[in-house]
Amino acid sequence: MIAAPRSRFPALWRGLDRTLIFTVVSLIGIGLTLSLAAGPAAAERLSISQPFYFLIRHAVFAGAGVAILLFTAALSVTGVRRIAGLALAGSLIVMAALPVIGHEVNGATRWIRLGGFGLQPSEFLKPAFIVICAWLFAEESRGAPVPGRLLALGLYGLSVALLILQPDFGQTILLSAIFGAMLFAAGLPWLYTLALGGAGLGLMTLAYFSLDHVQARVAAFLSPQADWAQTERARQAFAEGGLFGVGPGEGEIKRLLPEAHTDFVFSVAAEEFGLLASLAIIGLYAILFAQAWSRAMKLTDHFAQLATAGLALLFGFQALINIAVNLNLIPPKGMTLPFISYGGSSMLALAFAAGLMLALTRHRPGAYERRS
Repeated sequence: MIAAPRSRFPALWRGLDRTLIFTVVSLIGIGLTLSLAAGPAAAERLSISQPFYFLIRHAVFAGAGVAILLFTAALSVTGVRRIAGLALAGSLIVMAALPVIGHEVNGATRWIRLGGFGLQPSEFLKPAFIVICAWLFAEESRGAPVPGRLLALGLYGLSVALLILQPDFGQTILLSAIFGAMLFAAGLPWLYTLALGGAGLGLMTLAYFSLDHVQARVAAFLSPQADWAQTERARQAFAEGGLFGVGPGEGEIKRLLPEAHTDFVFSVAAEEFGLLASLAIIGLYAILFAQAWSRAMKLTDHFAQLATAGLALLFGFQALINIAVNLNLIPPKGMTLPFISYGGSSMLALAFAAGLMLALTRHRPGAYERRS
């Protein structure tokens, strides 16, 4: 008797990190809940007749994101490297074409219009850049005739130049922080790491004196007399919400903040669901980062280890920056809260990043060191 062929899915599912999946799905669920809370007010402010316009689109993006995550999680390590290379090349090409085909919003040209959808290529650049840099570092460390660090520095310079042209200072800082950490993890001496950090500070200083919108944001943040209403209102939401919040749908901050459903959705959570819910959200990001980092440190494949650690930093740093903006600790960066903020490009790109992370940490024979 011939046994029926067994599906590959159960074996794939057993190999995936359940903690990472749980945290990502939980964050997506929280994002849908907050889109239900903040979306109608945003639709009304923008004169959109359908009150659940943003919720419906958020749900569609979330569904597509889960599909991308599952597809990517099934890839082999070689497949991860190949798809990241394609994503990096595509992102760089589209970003280079933005001055010609891009759509300007609030003085920045970061999107292209595809029908009713705005695509932000820099969101897809981040995870792809991390994976390819990890591969270049790993190739050099194993003695391959590849100038990995030099090529990675070239990719970094090209990526940062294209980001500054948009301009997108927030993404530049995020990418620079991750790249610096990965360089150090790849074995770059601390003296060189400090030198690169100094170069980064020089770049930020140049951006401050060259870009008017950067000067305006920093000046407004530092001046107590400045009318920086959006971040101040966001901070007030935490005081209004108290420990348990004013109740779902009862908050007022979403009616006052133009970006309540995107960059400042954490403030909506604080006002309507309270401090405990806000701490729970922070806890989920901490679990996501800690679990990914822990898995990375146990991997025997140097490429997979560096890539997983870099992707963990992407989630950790991006969440930290968004929350710091909501607490008025740093100037606004226009950066989403991973899996929670409304935004199609962000949702799809971060789902892609999470899928890459799941693929790299999936249990395979010999993938992990044996621990007694």
